[in-house]
Amino acid sequence: MLIFKKLFNSIIKYLVLIKMKQVMIVRTDLKMRKGKIAAQCCHGSIGAYKKTAPEKIRKWENEAYAKVVLKVQTKEELIELKKLADEKGISSYLVVDAGRTQIPTSSITVLALGPDEDEIIDEITGDLKLL
Repeated sequence: MLIFKKLFNSIIKYLVLIKMKQVMIVRTDLKMRKGKIAAQCCHGSIGAYKKTAPEKIRKWENEAYAKVVLKVQTKEELIELKKLADEKGISSYLVVDAGRTQIPTSSITVLALGPDEDEIIDEITGDLKLL
């Protein structure tokens, strides 16, 4: 009975207390228009989603599919955040633009993280501002 109670409490904590989100981080130095930013964030969201463990996806899908869009000023900031995400085991996806419209070919535009636990993502993105 004690084992069942511990398992039950662990499951409840996982299902109720631990919140999940996905974060897209946009470079502002590229001066992309709103529609371009939206498209790049969509590419990033799908890319990171495909790299996420199935149990994290299920947890995120059972919540509100929380997504947050943040900003940085440079490519170097995005690359550093990607390294931190990789070190922490957070799924991530760097969006590299094809260059057909507003910006040069091979420009890194967005870094998408997760979905993962809020607390884990916040360790990396907690100081960033909303777009």
